[in-house]
Amino acid sequence: MIRMAIEKRVRSVGSVAGELIKKSREAALASVQIFNNPALTFKSEIFIVLMMISWTYLLHAFYRKKGIEYRYFKMEGTRKRFQKTAKGAVKHWELEKCLNQPESPVDVNAANNLRFLIGLRHEIEHQMTTRIDQFLSARFQACCLNYNELIKSLFGTDFGIDRHLSFSLQFSSLNKDQVDRLSQANGLPENIRAYITAFDLTLTDEEFNDPKFSYRVFFVPKTANHKGQADQVIEFIKPGSEMAQGMNTKYIQIKETERPKYLPSKIVEKVQIAGYVRFNMMHHTKMWQANEAKKQGKGFGVTVMNTWYWYEAWLDKVLADCEIRKNEFK
Repeated sequence: MIRMAIEKRVRSVGSVAGELIKKSREAALASVQIFNNPALTFKSEIFIVLMMISWTYLLHAFYRKKGIEYRYFKMEGTRKRFQKTAKGAVKHWELEKCLNQPESPVDVNAANNLRFLIGLRHEIEHQMTTRIDQFLSARFQACCLNYNELIKSLFGTDFGIDRHLSFSLQFSSLNKDQVDRLSQANGLPENIRAYITAFDLTLTDEEFNDPKFSYRVFFVPKTANHKGQADQVIEFIKPGSEMAQGMNTKYIQIKETERPKYLPSKIVEKVQIAGYVRFNMMHHTKMWQANEAKKQGKGFGVTVMNTWYWYEAWLDKVLADCEIRKNEFK
């Protein structure tokens, strides 16, 4: 029944656009199925490539439906001369070109997510990576949810992929120490860490924390309320919601993403904004040296391409110390 409904909707949007939508959905479904396969170790890289194809075809279908030319061309008088590949095929817009159009239906935060993945794809094209899925799954999750939302809004709910997919089963649980080790992302290749840092620093705090850029959730153990009901293994709770704020501390909020990082000058700026106007770079240097804050294992920061970045944990420590010495810094 689902397949028949989809075929009917495909015919309704036209042969070319319909075929693009079908290929787009197939690529999206394949990318998630591959990522959920526990036997694969190269799944993040495959997921990124397939999702980029999926999004590209989806936007081509949108532009086709709207009558917007999505092929490269030059005007020669009153005629269009289409650009072609070395083998003679007409060149279509790549995903980034599709996102940059004023008519693009992708909102700014979903576009940020895609631009991040595009850049990440460029990095992994030129150098083999170690496993990166555990550090970036929040952004992959956002990419899937954004895709599912957009394809349904543009072409109808029958085209959604959510009814075909379920969350992957895990054979181990996470405790607080394991989550902390995940968040430090010590296993990331240096070039990938450098790329993530550079990209994240271009975003505002609001953009970085938007769920369309990176989807973070609470994982809460949940059982059936009544006998005879099937158990639901987990329940997803949006961070910042009323339920999340009242959550018992034994539950863990998992943020599978690189943490925000700050250069020393940014730390000083934030401390001064907090009211400690006399605090300067000299004070900051003496403070981290006295605390041996760059010592491995303390978790206050990280070196990326020979540059040291501080985590928010260090900012919190500095603010706490400044409050103790407020007569000196205010």
